[in-house]
Amino acid sequence: MSLTWSVSTLALARPFRISRAVMSSRQAVTVTVTDPDTGSCGRGEVVTSVFAGLDVHLIETQLRAVAACCGAPGIPETIPAQVHPAVAGAVWSAVADYRARVNRQTVAAHLGLPLSAEIPISRTLGIGAPQDMAAEAAELSQRGFTLLKVKTDADPTESVRRLAAIAAAAPGVDLIVDPNEAWTAATALSVLADSGGLPVVALEQPLPVHDRDGMRELRSRTDLPLVADEAVHDLADLDELTGLADVVNIKLAKCGGIYRARALAVAAGARGMEVMLGCLVCSSLGIAPAAQLASLARWCDLDGHLLLARDPWTGLGGEDGKLRPSGLPGLGVYRSDNEESR
Repeated sequence: MSLTWSVSTLALARPFRISRAVMSSRQAVTVTVTDPDTGSCGRGEVVTSVFAGLDVHLIETQLRAVAACCGAPGIPETIPAQVHPAVAGAVWSAVADYRARVNRQTVAAHLGLPLSAEIPISRTLGIGAPQDMAAEAAELSQRGFTLLKVKTDADPTESVRRLAAIAAAAPGVDLIVDPNEAWTAATALSVLADSGGLPVVALEQPLPVHDRDGMRELRSRTDLPLVADEAVHDLADLDELTGLADVVNIKLAKCGGIYRARALAVAAGARGMEVMLGCLVCSSLGIAPAAQLASLARWCDLDGHLLLARDPWTGLGGEDGKLRPSGLPGLGVYRSDNEESR
């Protein structure tokens, strides 16, 4: 079994702004495990991230370390602890894809899960002027999206203006507000007080990860579900979030891959917390593993591929607010240029 990879650039259709950064492109590394005897292979994807300190050089260095650990039959049973969770996640996605393909089943079936024919997803609105965000929301609503994630910053007045404009432009659409740690508890309470009557259904990581007291205060003063995102990486984090969060956003790039994500989702449920499946801006190959876990989630925030100018992979859809997995063996995605990917 061989472990190989290739690097490409993913350009966004438009610059994407959140409270801490603006992005117009990122690099993607496609990881492939191949059985030289049969030609069967599996693929996964890891993308670069300034926030996570992950560039192509580090990704390739760590993939070489993983490859060095792959003896016969070449699929790792473990990955060195120093390997970044996003890199490990790409390897495990490739392994799961390979294992499922060999057995002619979906990755969901490989994991003992059902795979829905349609998976409703949210669509993320990057920070912009209220009128621009409202126009985008109206377009997305017309295309079929019923849940939008609204990125915002530390300014409570502008946050309320954005939410009000979006709600007016897209009636009937629910909103998840995501400041990416930019708020204080006081800011959050101010925004909630001034946005009463708007269709806000959750707050995602409103406060910095370390502000446990603020999260405790906020949770005691609102019935709105609080979603932990940047605060969730592994099983140990779930215990620390007990009493602070109602929902955990599980991203395979944070937790170390599809197998750990499944375990994390089950453990969250056992602790009375619901699950959101999240993603980074990536191709359909990067989204596909999380889509296979959709039956475990309340919300699927799996729109990263829809932000691209061109997606090099296909097989998921999502342009109308619903993923429609192909049901093909493995992850079920294939190259957009119709190149054979199996």
